[in-house]
Amino acid sequence: MCCRSGSGRKANLSRRRGGALRPLEASVSDPLKLVEAVRARLGPKAVLTDPADIEPWATDWRGRWHGKSVAILQPSSTEEVAAIVALASENGVPLVPQGGNSSMVGGATPPADGSALILSLRRMNRIRSIDRGAMRAVADAGVILQSLHEAALEHGLRFPLTLGAKGSATVGGLISTNAGGTQVLRFGPMRALADGIEAVLPDGTVHDGLTGLKKDNRGYSLDQLLVGAEGTLGIVTAARLKLVPAIHLRAVAWLGLSSPQKALDTLRALEADTDRIEGFEILPQESLDAALRHIPGTRAPLDSRHEWHALVEATTHGADAEPPAELLTRLLAPLVERGVVENATISATEAQAEAFWRIRDSLSEAERAAFGPATQHDISVAVEDMPLFMAEAAAEVERAFPGTSASGFGHLGDGNIHFHVRAGTRGGPDWLEQEGNAVQWLVDDLVIAAGGSISAEHGIGVMKRDELARLQPDRVRHLRAIKAALDPKGLMNPGKLV
Repeated sequence: MCCRSGSGRKANLSRRRGGALRPLEASVSDPLKLVEAVRARLGPKAVLTDPADIEPWATDWRGRWHGKSVAILQPSSTEEVAAIVALASENGVPLVPQGGNSSMVGGATPPADGSALILSLRRMNRIRSIDRGAMRAVADAGVILQSLHEAALEHGLRFPLTLGAKGSATVGGLISTNAGGTQVLRFGPMRALADGIEAVLPDGTVHDGLTGLKKDNRGYSLDQLLVGAEGTLGIVTAARLKLVPAIHLRAVAWLGLSSPQKALDTLRALEADTDRIEGFEILPQESLDAALRHIPGTRAPLDSRHEWHALVEATTHGADAEPPAELLTRLLAPLVERGVVENATISATEAQAEAFWRIRDSLSEAERAAFGPATQHDISVAVEDMPLFMAEAAAEVERAFPGTSASGFGHLGDGNIHFHVRAGTRGGPDWLEQEGNAVQWLVDDLVIAAGGSISAEHGIGVMKRDELARLQPDRVRHLRAIKAALDPKGLMNPGKLV
Protein backbone atom coordinates (compact mmCIF):
# COMPACT_ATOMS: atom_id res chain seq x y z
CA MET A 1 0.00 0.00 0.00
CA CYS A 2 1.25 3.46 -0.80
CA CYS A 3 0.35 5.42 2.28
CA ARG A 4 -0.69 3.23 5.22
CA SER A 5 -0.26 4.70 8.69
CA GLY A 6 2.05 3.09 11.19
CA SER A 7 5.79 2.57 10.96
CA GLY A 8 5.92 4.38 7.61
CA ARG A 9 4.93 7.65 9.25
CA LYS A 10 7.68 10.20 9.74
CA ALA A 11 5.83 12.27 12.34
CA ASN A 12 2.51 12.51 14.14
CA LEU A 13 0.09 15.39 14.02
CA SER A 14 1.31 17.02 17.22
CA ARG A 15 4.99 17.10 16.26
CA ARG A 16 6.51 20.54 16.66
CA ARG A 17 9.17 22.04 14.43
CA GLY A 18 11.65 22.85 17.13
CA GLY A 19 14.15 20.40 15.68
CA ALA A 20 14.04 21.86 12.19
CA LEU A 21 17.20 23.36 10.78
CA ARG A 22 17.26 27.13 10.94
CA PRO A 23 17.39 28.80 7.52
CA LEU A 24 20.74 30.05 6.35
CA GLU A 25 20.92 33.79 6.88
CA ALA A 26 23.31 36.37 5.56
CA SER A 27 25.42 38.66 7.71
CA VAL A 28 24.07 41.91 6.33
CA SER A 29 25.35 45.42 5.90
CA ASP A 30 23.56 48.65 5.00
CA PRO A 31 21.50 48.16 1.80
CA LEU A 32 21.43 51.93 1.20
CA LYS A 33 25.17 51.86 0.57
CA LEU A 34 24.62 49.29 -2.16
CA VAL A 35 21.84 51.42 -3.66
CA GLU A 36 24.19 54.38 -3.95
CA ALA A 37 27.00 52.25 -5.32
CA VAL A 38 24.74 50.79 -8.02
CA ARG A 39 23.36 54.21 -8.93
CA ALA A 40 26.89 55.59 -9.25
CA ARG A 41 28.03 52.65 -11.38
CA LEU A 42 24.99 52.04 -13.60
CA GLY A 43 22.96 55.26 -13.51
CA PRO A 44 19.48 56.16 -12.23
CA LYS A 45 17.56 53.75 -14.49
CA ALA A 46 19.09 50.82 -12.62
CA VAL A 47 17.50 51.80 -9.30
CA LEU A 48 13.90 52.25 -8.12
CA THR A 49 13.41 53.73 -4.66
CA ASP A 50 9.85 55.08 -4.73
CA PRO A 51 7.86 53.04 -2.14
CA ALA A 52 4.84 53.06 -4.45
CA ASP A 53 6.90 51.37 -7.17
CA ILE A 54 8.37 48.83 -4.77
CA GLU A 55 5.25 47.84 -2.83
CA PRO A 56 3.64 45.54 -5.45
CA TRP A 57 6.87 43.58 -5.73
CA ALA A 58 7.43 43.21 -1.98
CA THR A 59 4.42 40.91 -1.57
CA ASP A 60 3.89 37.55 -3.22
CA TRP A 61 1.05 37.35 -5.73
CA ARG A 62 -1.09 35.23 -3.38
CA GLY A 63 -0.77 37.87 -0.66
CA ARG A 64 0.59 35.42 1.92
CA TRP A 65 4.08 36.83 2.44
CA HIS A 66 4.90 40.49 2.88
CA GLY A 67 8.46 41.77 2.73
CA LYS A 68 10.26 45.07 2.67
CA SER A 69 12.99 46.51 0.47
CA VAL A 70 14.38 50.02 0.17
CA ALA A 71 15.01 49.60 -3.55
CA ILE A 72 14.57 47.50 -6.64
CA LEU A 73 17.72 47.10 -8.72
CA GLN A 74 17.02 46.86 -12.47
CA PRO A 75 19.98 45.72 -14.59
CA SER A 76 19.59 45.70 -18.37
CA SER A 77 22.35 43.22 -19.22
CA THR A 78 24.35 40.32 -17.87
CA GLU A 79 27.30 42.66 -17.38
CA GLU A 80 25.17 44.93 -15.19
CA VAL A 81 23.94 41.93 -13.16
CA ALA A 82 27.57 40.92 -12.63
CA ALA A 83 28.44 44.44 -11.48
CA ILE A 84 25.53 44.48 -9.01
CA VAL A 85 26.34 41.06 -7.59
CA ALA A 86 30.00 42.00 -7.15
CA LEU A 87 28.99 45.19 -5.34
CA ALA A 88 26.52 43.25 -3.18
CA SER A 89 29.29 40.85 -2.22
CA GLU A 90 31.60 43.73 -1.32
CA ASN A 91 28.89 45.40 0.78
CA GLY A 92 27.43 42.25 2.34
CA VAL A 93 23.90 42.98 1.13
CA PRO A 94 21.54 40.11 0.20
CA LEU A 95 19.73 40.07 -3.15
CA VAL A 96 16.32 38.60 -3.95
CA PRO A 97 16.07 37.83 -7.69
CA GLN A 98 12.68 38.39 -9.20
CA GLY A 99 11.02 37.96 -12.58
CA GLY A 100 7.23 37.98 -12.81
CA ASN A 101 6.78 37.56 -9.03
CA SER A 102 4.45 34.63 -9.67
CA SER A 103 5.94 32.19 -7.13
CA MET A 104 3.38 29.94 -5.47
CA VAL A 105 5.54 29.47 -2.36
CA GLY A 106 6.89 32.91 -1.52
CA GLY A 107 10.14 32.24 -3.34
CA ALA A 108 10.59 35.78 -4.70
CA THR A 109 9.51 37.85 -1.69
CA PRO A 110 12.17 39.89 0.18
CA PRO A 111 12.65 39.44 3.93
CA ALA A 112 10.38 41.45 6.20
CA ASP A 113 13.30 43.20 7.94
CA GLY A 114 14.28 45.19 4.84
CA SER A 115 17.79 43.78 4.83
CA ALA A 116 17.74 42.69 1.18
CA LEU A 117 17.27 44.43 -2.14
CA ILE A 118 15.08 43.10 -4.93
CA LEU A 119 17.03 42.35 -8.11
CA SER A 120 14.52 42.54 -10.95
CA LEU A 121 15.35 40.94 -14.29
CA ARG A 122 12.36 42.50 -16.06
CA ARG A 123 14.47 44.90 -18.15
CA MET A 124 16.40 41.92 -19.53
CA ASN A 125 13.63 40.88 -21.91
CA ARG A 126 15.41 40.26 -25.20
CA ILE A 127 15.10 37.07 -27.22
CA ARG A 128 18.68 36.90 -28.43
CA SER A 129 18.17 34.33 -31.17
CA ILE A 130 15.91 31.65 -32.59
CA ASP A 131 17.70 29.02 -34.65
CA ARG A 132 15.16 27.12 -36.72
CA GLY A 133 17.70 24.55 -37.89
CA ALA A 134 18.94 23.72 -34.42
CA MET A 135 15.44 24.26 -32.96
CA ARG A 136 16.81 26.34 -30.13
CA ALA A 137 16.08 29.78 -28.68
CA VAL A 138 18.36 31.89 -26.51
CA ALA A 139 16.35 34.20 -24.29
CA ASP A 140 17.15 36.65 -21.52
CA ALA A 141 15.91 35.81 -18.04
CA GLY A 142 13.26 38.53 -18.13
CA VAL A 143 11.51 37.27 -21.26
CA ILE A 144 7.85 36.54 -20.50
CA LEU A 145 6.77 33.02 -21.38
CA GLN A 146 3.94 34.16 -23.63
CA SER A 147 6.36 36.39 -25.56
CA LEU A 148 8.62 33.39 -26.11
CA HIS A 149 5.64 31.37 -27.36
CA GLU A 150 4.75 34.09 -29.85
CA ALA A 151 8.32 34.55 -31.09
CA ALA A 152 8.83 30.83 -31.63
CA LEU A 153 5.53 30.56 -33.52
CA GLU A 154 6.73 33.17 -36.01
CA HIS A 155 9.42 30.66 -36.99
CA GLY A 156 7.01 27.72 -37.22
CA LEU A 157 8.23 26.43 -33.85
CA ARG A 158 6.94 26.11 -30.29
CA PHE A 159 8.39 26.26 -26.82
CA PRO A 160 6.55 23.28 -25.31
CA LEU A 161 5.93 24.51 -21.78
CA THR A 162 2.86 26.42 -20.75
CA LEU A 163 1.07 27.25 -17.53
CA GLY A 164 -1.60 29.55 -16.17
CA ALA A 165 0.85 32.38 -15.42
CA LYS A 166 2.31 32.45 -18.94
CA GLY A 167 1.49 36.16 -19.24
CA SER A 168 3.74 37.08 -16.30
CA ALA A 169 6.14 34.20 -15.60
CA THR A 170 9.64 34.76 -16.96
CA VAL A 171 12.35 32.48 -18.32
CA GLY A 172 14.62 33.06 -15.33
CA GLY A 173 11.89 32.22 -12.86
CA LEU A 174 10.84 29.14 -14.80
CA ILE A 175 14.44 27.91 -14.80
CA SER A 176 14.95 28.70 -11.11
CA THR A 177 11.84 26.77 -10.07
CA ASN A 178 12.14 23.95 -12.63
CA ALA A 179 8.59 24.79 -13.71
CA GLY A 180 6.35 22.09 -15.13
CA GLY A 181 2.94 22.72 -16.66
CA THR A 182 0.59 20.69 -18.79
CA GLN A 183 3.01 19.38 -21.44
CA VAL A 184 5.45 17.75 -19.00
CA LEU A 185 3.98 14.37 -19.94
CA ARG A 186 5.65 14.53 -23.34
CA PHE A 187 8.42 17.13 -23.11
CA GLY A 188 9.43 17.24 -19.45
CA PRO A 189 9.90 20.23 -17.11
CA MET A 190 12.36 23.11 -17.54
CA ARG A 191 15.25 20.87 -16.52
CA ALA A 192 14.64 18.84 -19.69
CA LEU A 193 14.07 21.90 -21.89
CA ALA A 194 17.08 23.98 -20.82
CA ASP A 195 19.99 23.21 -23.13
CA GLY A 196 22.28 25.68 -21.36
CA ILE A 197 22.24 28.49 -18.83
CA GLU A 198 24.04 31.77 -18.41
CA ALA A 199 24.20 33.01 -14.82
CA VAL A 200 26.04 35.35 -12.51
CA LEU A 201 27.48 33.46 -9.55
CA PRO A 202 27.61 34.88 -6.02
CA ASP A 203 31.15 36.25 -6.43
CA GLY A 204 30.14 38.25 -9.51
CA THR A 205 31.68 35.94 -12.11
CA VAL A 206 29.66 34.90 -15.15
CA HIS A 207 28.98 31.26 -15.96
CA ASP A 208 28.41 30.86 -19.71
CA GLY A 209 26.58 27.65 -20.56
CA LEU A 210 25.06 28.84 -23.83
CA THR A 211 27.58 27.27 -26.22
CA GLY A 212 25.25 24.42 -27.21
CA LEU A 213 27.73 21.59 -26.63
CA LYS A 214 26.11 18.18 -27.06
CA LYS A 215 28.73 16.49 -24.89
CA ASP A 216 30.64 18.08 -22.02
CA ASN A 217 32.18 16.06 -19.20
CA ARG A 218 34.09 18.75 -17.31
CA GLY A 219 32.81 17.66 -13.92
CA TYR A 220 29.72 18.92 -12.11
CA SER A 221 27.06 20.59 -14.25
CA LEU A 222 26.58 24.14 -13.00
CA ASP A 223 23.66 24.45 -15.41
CA GLN A 224 21.77 21.65 -13.71
CA LEU A 225 22.59 22.95 -10.23
CA LEU A 226 21.04 26.29 -11.14
CA VAL A 227 17.80 24.69 -12.39
CA GLY A 228 15.42 24.52 -9.43
CA ALA A 229 17.81 26.37 -7.11
CA GLU A 230 15.29 29.21 -6.61
CA GLY A 231 17.97 31.86 -6.98
CA THR A 232 19.94 30.61 -3.97
CA LEU A 233 23.09 29.75 -5.97
CA GLY A 234 23.24 32.65 -8.40
CA ILE A 235 21.26 34.83 -10.78
CA VAL A 236 20.09 33.20 -14.03
CA THR A 237 20.52 35.79 -16.80
CA ALA A 238 19.72 33.79 -19.95
CA ALA A 239 18.96 30.30 -21.17
CA ARG A 240 19.31 28.23 -24.32
CA LEU A 241 15.95 26.46 -24.72
CA LYS A 242 14.74 23.54 -26.80
CA LEU A 243 11.98 24.17 -29.33
CA VAL A 244 9.72 21.74 -31.18
CA PRO A 245 7.67 22.06 -34.38
CA ALA A 246 4.52 24.15 -34.06
CA ILE A 247 1.26 22.27 -33.69
CA HIS A 248 -0.48 21.63 -36.99
CA LEU A 249 -3.69 20.26 -35.47
CA ARG A 250 -4.84 19.30 -32.00
CA ALA A 251 -7.87 17.65 -30.46
CA VAL A 252 -8.97 17.41 -26.85
CA ALA A 253 -11.06 14.54 -25.49
CA TRP A 254 -13.10 14.66 -22.28
CA LEU A 255 -13.55 11.28 -20.62
CA GLY A 256 -15.87 10.04 -17.89
CA LEU A 257 -14.26 7.41 -15.65
CA SER A 258 -15.03 5.45 -12.51
CA SER A 259 -11.66 5.87 -10.78
CA PRO A 260 -8.13 7.27 -11.02
CA GLN A 261 -6.92 3.73 -11.74
CA LYS A 262 -9.15 3.59 -14.82
CA ALA A 263 -7.69 6.93 -15.86
CA LEU A 264 -4.16 5.56 -15.60
CA ASP A 265 -5.17 2.41 -17.47
CA THR A 266 -6.52 4.66 -20.24
CA LEU A 267 -3.31 6.68 -20.39
CA ARG A 268 -1.15 3.57 -20.60
CA ALA A 269 -3.35 2.16 -23.39
CA LEU A 270 -3.04 5.40 -25.37
CA GLU A 271 0.72 5.62 -24.86
CA ALA A 272 1.12 2.05 -26.12
CA ASP A 273 -0.28 3.10 -29.51
CA THR A 274 0.91 6.68 -30.05
CA ASP A 275 3.48 9.25 -29.02
CA ARG A 276 1.10 12.14 -29.77
CA ILE A 277 -0.46 12.49 -26.32
CA GLU A 278 0.74 15.79 -24.84
CA GLY A 279 -1.64 16.34 -21.94
CA PHE A 280 -3.52 14.06 -19.57
CA GLU A 281 -5.29 15.75 -16.67
CA ILE A 282 -7.56 14.18 -14.06
CA LEU A 283 -10.26 15.73 -11.85
CA PRO A 284 -13.13 14.49 -9.66
CA GLN A 285 -16.80 15.23 -10.32
CA GLU A 286 -16.98 17.58 -7.32
CA SER A 287 -14.28 19.80 -8.85
CA LEU A 288 -16.08 19.83 -12.19
CA ASP A 289 -19.30 20.78 -10.39
CA ALA A 290 -17.49 23.68 -8.72
CA ALA A 291 -16.28 24.98 -12.08
CA LEU A 292 -19.71 24.68 -13.67
CA ARG A 293 -21.29 26.63 -10.78
CA HIS A 294 -18.72 29.37 -10.37
CA ILE A 295 -16.90 29.92 -13.68
CA PRO A 296 -19.07 31.89 -16.12
CA GLY A 297 -19.54 30.38 -19.55
CA THR A 298 -18.52 26.83 -18.65
CA ARG A 299 -20.64 23.87 -19.75
CA ALA A 300 -20.53 20.20 -18.81
CA PRO A 301 -18.55 18.38 -21.53
CA LEU A 302 -20.57 15.17 -21.07
CA ASP A 303 -24.30 14.54 -20.63
CA SER A 304 -23.62 12.09 -17.80
CA ARG A 305 -22.06 12.30 -14.33
CA HIS A 306 -19.00 10.28 -13.39
CA GLU A 307 -16.91 9.90 -10.28
CA TRP A 308 -13.81 11.05 -12.20
CA HIS A 309 -12.98 12.82 -15.43
CA ALA A 310 -9.91 13.11 -17.62
CA LEU A 311 -8.87 15.63 -20.25
CA VAL A 312 -6.64 14.27 -23.01
CA GLU A 313 -4.85 16.34 -25.64
CA ALA A 314 -3.35 14.89 -28.81
CA THR A 315 -1.46 16.85 -31.48
CA THR A 316 0.09 16.50 -34.91
CA HIS A 317 2.94 18.55 -36.34
CA GLY A 318 2.46 17.81 -40.03
CA ALA A 319 -0.36 17.66 -42.57
CA ASP A 320 0.47 14.06 -43.50
CA ALA A 321 -0.15 12.66 -40.01
CA GLU A 322 -3.42 11.12 -38.85
CA PRO A 323 -5.63 13.99 -37.63
CA PRO A 324 -5.67 14.02 -33.83
CA ALA A 325 -9.49 13.81 -33.59
CA GLU A 326 -9.43 10.65 -35.71
CA LEU A 327 -6.52 9.30 -33.68
CA LEU A 328 -8.37 9.79 -30.40
CA THR A 329 -11.58 8.34 -31.81
CA ARG A 330 -9.76 5.23 -33.02
CA LEU A 331 -7.88 4.67 -29.75
CA LEU A 332 -10.69 5.49 -27.33
CA ALA A 333 -13.43 3.44 -29.03
CA PRO A 334 -12.20 0.03 -27.80
CA LEU A 335 -11.64 1.44 -24.30
CA VAL A 336 -15.27 2.58 -24.20
CA GLU A 337 -16.40 -0.83 -25.48
CA ARG A 338 -14.46 -2.60 -22.72
CA GLY A 339 -15.81 -0.27 -20.04
CA VAL A 340 -12.43 1.21 -19.16
CA VAL A 341 -13.85 4.59 -20.22
CA GLU A 342 -17.52 5.14 -19.31
CA ASN A 343 -18.19 8.02 -21.71
CA ALA A 344 -16.19 10.30 -23.99
CA THR A 345 -16.46 13.28 -26.28
CA ILE A 346 -13.87 14.82 -28.59
CA SER A 347 -13.59 18.50 -29.41
CA ALA A 348 -14.98 19.32 -32.84
CA THR A 349 -13.46 22.82 -32.98
CA GLU A 350 -10.58 24.77 -31.51
CA ALA A 351 -13.09 26.77 -29.46
CA GLN A 352 -14.42 23.58 -27.90
CA ALA A 353 -10.88 22.41 -27.13
CA GLU A 354 -10.23 25.74 -25.40
CA ALA A 355 -13.49 25.39 -23.46
CA PHE A 356 -12.38 22.01 -22.10
CA TRP A 357 -9.01 23.45 -21.04
CA ARG A 358 -10.71 26.47 -19.47
CA ILE A 359 -12.51 24.15 -17.06
CA ARG A 360 -9.23 22.49 -16.07
CA ASP A 361 -7.34 25.77 -15.73
CA SER A 362 -10.05 27.32 -13.54
CA LEU A 363 -10.28 24.55 -10.94
CA SER A 364 -8.35 26.30 -8.17
CA GLU A 365 -10.43 29.45 -8.58
CA ALA A 366 -13.65 27.43 -8.73
CA GLU A 367 -12.82 25.41 -5.63
CA ARG A 368 -12.04 28.54 -3.63
CA ALA A 369 -15.44 29.94 -4.52
CA ALA A 370 -17.30 26.67 -3.95
CA PHE A 371 -15.64 25.20 -0.87
CA GLY A 372 -13.99 28.04 1.02
CA PRO A 373 -10.80 27.51 3.05
CA ALA A 374 -8.56 24.63 2.00
CA THR A 375 -4.98 23.50 2.35
CA GLN A 376 -3.38 23.06 -1.06
CA HIS A 377 -0.58 20.60 -1.66
CA ASP A 378 1.55 20.39 -4.82
CA ILE A 379 2.76 16.80 -4.50
CA SER A 380 4.10 13.93 -6.55
CA VAL A 381 4.49 10.19 -6.17
CA ALA A 382 5.45 7.53 -8.70
CA VAL A 383 2.89 7.54 -11.52
CA GLU A 384 1.87 3.92 -10.98
CA ASP A 385 1.27 4.60 -7.27
CA MET A 386 -0.80 7.75 -7.73
CA PRO A 387 -4.30 6.23 -8.07
CA LEU A 388 -3.97 4.29 -4.82
CA PHE A 389 -2.33 7.24 -3.08
CA MET A 390 -5.17 9.57 -4.05
CA ALA A 391 -7.76 7.23 -2.53
CA GLU A 392 -5.89 6.31 0.63
CA ALA A 393 -4.53 9.77 1.41
CA ALA A 394 -8.00 11.31 1.07
CA ALA A 395 -9.50 8.64 3.33
CA GLU A 396 -6.81 9.04 5.98
CA VAL A 397 -7.08 12.83 6.08
CA GLU A 398 -10.86 12.65 6.38
CA ARG A 399 -10.53 10.12 9.23
CA ALA A 400 -8.05 12.31 11.06
CA PHE A 401 -10.11 15.48 10.54
CA PRO A 402 -13.80 14.44 10.45
CA GLY A 403 -15.92 16.85 8.45
CA THR A 404 -13.18 17.75 5.95
CA SER A 405 -13.18 16.54 2.36
CA ALA A 406 -10.07 15.80 0.34
CA SER A 407 -9.35 15.09 -3.31
CA GLY A 408 -6.81 15.86 -5.98
CA PHE A 409 -6.66 16.98 -9.57
CA GLY A 410 -3.93 17.62 -12.09
CA HIS A 411 -1.15 16.00 -14.07
CA LEU A 412 -1.74 12.28 -13.55
CA GLY A 413 0.58 11.38 -16.41
CA ASP A 414 3.67 12.67 -14.59
CA GLY A 415 2.59 11.74 -11.05
CA ASN A 416 1.84 15.32 -9.96
CA ILE A 417 -1.51 16.28 -8.48
CA HIS A 418 -2.79 19.27 -6.56
CA PHE A 419 -4.23 17.68 -3.44
CA HIS A 420 -6.73 19.89 -1.62
CA VAL A 421 -8.12 19.39 1.88
CA ARG A 422 -11.24 21.50 2.41
CA ALA A 423 -12.52 22.68 5.78
CA GLY A 424 -16.01 21.33 5.16
CA THR A 425 -18.09 21.33 8.33
CA ARG A 426 -15.06 21.79 10.60
CA GLY A 427 -14.51 25.48 10.42
CA GLY A 428 -14.94 28.97 9.19
CA PRO A 429 -12.53 31.72 8.14
CA ASP A 430 -9.99 30.84 10.87
CA TRP A 431 -9.79 27.13 10.07
CA LEU A 432 -6.47 27.45 8.27
CA GLU A 433 -4.90 29.19 11.27
CA GLN A 434 -6.27 26.60 13.68
CA GLU A 435 -5.67 23.35 11.81
CA GLY A 436 -3.83 24.17 8.61
CA ASN A 437 -0.40 23.19 9.90
CA ALA A 438 -1.61 19.88 11.30
CA VAL A 439 -3.27 19.03 7.99
CA GLN A 440 -0.10 20.03 6.12
CA TRP A 441 2.06 17.79 8.30
CA LEU A 442 -0.24 14.80 7.85
CA VAL A 443 -0.39 15.13 4.07
CA ASP A 444 3.36 15.63 3.84
CA ASP A 445 3.99 12.61 6.07
CA LEU A 446 1.84 10.49 3.77
CA VAL A 447 3.65 11.75 0.69
CA ILE A 448 7.10 10.99 2.11
CA ALA A 449 5.94 7.56 3.33
CA ALA A 450 4.88 6.85 -0.25
CA GLY A 451 8.34 7.82 -1.56
CA GLY A 452 7.06 11.08 -3.04
CA SER A 453 7.91 14.78 -3.02
CA ILE A 454 6.18 17.59 -1.12
CA SER A 455 6.92 19.93 -4.03
CA ALA A 456 6.30 18.64 -7.53
CA GLU A 457 6.43 21.87 -9.56
CA HIS A 458 6.02 24.96 -7.37
CA GLY A 459 9.30 24.85 -5.47
CA ILE A 460 10.09 25.14 -1.75
CA GLY A 461 10.48 28.89 -1.22
CA VAL A 462 9.45 30.07 2.24
CA MET A 463 6.25 28.07 2.42
CA LYS A 464 7.79 24.58 2.50
CA ARG A 465 11.27 25.34 3.82
CA ASP A 466 10.64 24.16 7.37
CA GLU A 467 8.71 21.11 6.20
CA LEU A 468 11.56 20.02 3.96
CA ALA A 469 13.96 20.33 6.91
CA ARG A 470 11.58 18.40 9.21
CA LEU A 471 10.98 15.55 6.80
CA GLN A 472 14.34 15.24 5.05
CA PRO A 473 17.10 16.82 7.15
CA ASP A 474 19.84 14.87 5.38
CA ARG A 475 18.70 16.22 2.03
CA VAL A 476 18.70 19.76 3.41
CA ARG A 477 22.20 19.33 4.82
CA HIS A 478 23.43 18.32 1.39
CA LEU A 479 21.71 21.30 -0.23
CA ARG A 480 23.25 23.59 2.38
CA ALA A 481 26.72 22.21 1.68
CA ILE A 482 26.34 23.10 -2.00
CA LYS A 483 25.06 26.57 -1.15
CA ALA A 484 27.86 27.18 1.34
CA ALA A 485 30.43 26.31 -1.32
CA LEU A 486 29.00 28.65 -3.96
CA ASP A 487 27.50 31.36 -1.72
CA PRO A 488 29.57 31.41 1.49
CA LYS A 489 28.22 34.83 2.48
CA GLY A 490 24.62 33.68 2.13
CA LEU A 491 23.60 36.66 -0.02
CA MET A 492 21.59 34.87 -2.71
CA ASN A 493 17.82 34.89 -1.96
CA PRO A 494 18.16 34.47 1.81
CA GLY A 495 15.57 32.48 3.72
CA LYS A 496 14.42 30.42 0.73
CA LEU A 497 14.75 26.67 0.18
CA VAL A 498 17.46 26.05 2.79
